[in-house]
Amino acid sequence: MSRSIVCAVTAALWALSLSGCVDSAGPILADARPLFGNDLRLQFYTLRKGFADETEQASFKWDGERYIHVAGGMNDVTAFTVHRLEGRAYIIQSAAAGRPNIIEYAVAHELTEGVYQVTPIDENDAAGTTRVRNCQRVEDSHCRITTRDQLIAFARATEASQKSEGGLVLRLANSPEPAR
Repeated sequence: MSRSIVCAVTAALWALSLSGCVDSAGPILADARPLFGNDLRLQFYTLRKGFADETEQASFKWDGERYIHVAGGMNDVTAFTVHRLEGRAYIIQSAAAGRPNIIEYAVAHELTEGVYQVTPIDENDAAGTTRVRNCQRVEDSHCRITTRDQLIAFARATEASQKSEGGLVLRLANSPEPAR
């Protein structure tokens, strides 16, 4: 899978290592709740030029602090939290599987009930002054942030950009318990 596909799909829970993706050296958003229930099944698609392909399905379980990967594909997404941004938008805060202790961010925009377009929070969506003022460049990051205000500024800029690429995520019904 190419780096751009990985970033787009994982942004669908969550941006991986593309230049321009915003990250932090630890979680910025606290007090997460299971906004989508305790058991979560998701179907992921890569979005390119308005077309969805490269499907994967995965299951996650709320562990009291975050959703953790329990089955299926998307092994790059080990854990994540979901936080309301505003309107129909959420911020996804995810642990980077390939980069221990690094947290990556995406915006999930609800298109209709249970269907979300997910886009990595990209520093390039914000004005140049916002980037200069808020991004710290470190060896493994083009834009390392440290505060909630910085995250919200970049999240709003990405949400406003209304990109046609990223990921499409569908919340699936949980499988019924087998009859005994």
